[in-house]
Amino acid sequence: MAVADAIPVLDPAVAETLSLRFHRCWESFEADDGLFADDAFFDLMPPFWRFQLEGGQAFVDQLRAVAEQHGALSVSVEMLRTVPTATGFVTEHRETIDTEGGAFTARRVHVCEVRDGRIAAVTTYCNGGWDDELRARHAAEAPMLRP
Repeated sequence: MAVADAIPVLDPAVAETLSLRFHRCWESFEADDGLFADDAFFDLMPPFWRFQLEGGQAFVDQLRAVAEQHGALSVSVEMLRTVPTATGFVTEHRETIDTEGGAFTARRVHVCEVRDGRIAAVTTYCNGGWDDELRARHAAEAPMLRP
């Protein structure tokens, strides 16, 4: 495929801005005005499960419920990368939920579709929440070659 035939992708600056705003939801449990389309669809796949939500408010309510379930003292998200696509962007993050009993971490990949400058659909794949014990076992048994 010649460069002239390359498939156009979402403007990288738009992808980055939407991605930053999306990741902020995980920490604040609020969505900025205009971030999600009114009928935004969420297809979420934690390990061994799958569920769907419609609407940005339902999504942030779910994030809040998960944090409360873990007894979160704080939630932080490190955005690892965002890659524009022809229809939106793919982004990856690492979330840490700090609790009185320790921290839970999870890595997620989100495939986000954008329509009219707003996130219209999100498909999320999650490795689950890893507690201190699981992270220590993993470090001992399967050290990573790259972070």
